Amino acid sequence: MTTNNAALPENWLRNIILFLSSQTISLFGSSLVQYAIMWHITLTTQSGLMMTLYIICGFIPTFLLSPVAGVWADRYNRKRLIMAADGLIAVATLILAVLFLMGFDSIWLLFAIAAVRAFGSGIQMPAVGAILPQIVPKDQLTKVNGVNGSIQAMIMFASPMVGAALLGMMPLEWIFFVDVATAAIAIVTLSFLKVSVHEKAAGTQEAGYFSDFKEGLRYVNRHSFLKPFFLFFAVFFVLMAPAAFLTPLQVARSFNGGEWQLAAVEVAFSIGMMAGGAVIAFWGGFRNKNNTLGLGSMIMGVCTLALGVVPDFWVYLAFMALFGVAVPFFNTPATVLLQEKVEEAYLGRVFGVMSMISTSMMPLGMLLFGPLSDVIKIEWMLIGTGILILLLAYFLMRNKQLIEAGKPAV
Repeated sequence: MTTNNAALPENWLRNIILFLSSQTISLFGSSLVQYAIMWHITLTTQSGLMMTLYIICGFIPTFLLSPVAGVWADRYNRKRLIMAADGLIAVATLILAVLFLMGFDSIWLLFAIAAVRAFGSGIQMPAVGAILPQIVPKDQLTKVNGVNGSIQAMIMFASPMVGAALLGMMPLEWIFFVDVATAAIAIVTLSFLKVSVHEKAAGTQEAGYFSDFKEGLRYVNRHSFLKPFFLFFAVFFVLMAPAAFLTPLQVARSFNGGEWQLAAVEVAFSIGMMAGGAVIAFWGGFRNKNNTLGLGSMIMGVCTLALGVVPDFWVYLAFMALFGVAVPFFNTPATVLLQEKVEEAYLGRVFGVMSMISTSMMPLGMLLFGPLSDVIKIEWMLIGTGILILLLAYFLMRNKQLIEAGKPAV
């Protein structure tokens, strides 16, 4: 990569504080709206079809835009792209709030805003992943990504409670205004970030968008570790679908769960993620990042299997918390591997491919496991996918290309 510690400004710590502060403020406002809309649809329609449509609207635009967004993240100023995405989401949310105030409160407007917000996220995700190596020294990437994971977990922990409290105190449209305000604060905060434009964006863009995208795919194809890396993630995300989407239904069916049981599952998982992020930020993981990635995969496989067999709800919560601990052990080394090993000129496009995989594979998995959950017990699916995840983790830790890629950067 062309990014190196010497090229970074001395005040990189100030820059990362500004960047993470901006992302935290933006994510918190977005999470509030996400939970508020989801609960509003649930309470007003009580329809599984409506919830499915809402989820699809929140996934498909990100998936479709990711290839183009990855090219944008390599061709243009990444800081400005992130600010533009926040601005787009804020303007769309403001328009929705005004329409609701005027009495236009059709549920289809909520589907539309979910799609626009997903469009903004699709622009933002590759740029966020690609900009970090521009402002963080290589030897600090794991710790910074670990801290970022803990912050995201805290937001996951707090957002449902704050969102529920706000929804009880004010109408939905006023929560939209809260999101607009947090987006504005995030944009202003990010404007103070001092980061130089990366080399490709500073130069003349001679190739077209499609040529740039094809070149990105060729780069992935000829890079020794990216093909097995992305193949692993694609299979992993499909196998994760039951644990990610069907556990609330399992709690309702098998433990006669109500609101507090469902909330307890979310809280346990979020607390585990906070703890795992703190451990990774302090420890940094194994010297070979592939070993940390493999450990996270194995723990998640064990937890998925355990969620299918434990008969006691409190033990179930304990495994859900351990599941949360494993997530930063998985996400952080995976992100840092890309940030360290991929050339800066291709980072946006590579993170665009990663975004496509992460936003498409679990929904595809649900096309299989969702209908199956009405035919066979969810517990059997968790046991089966847990065993397969453990086998996948074993092959991951034995893969020579990934072992070589995971070695410390020099």
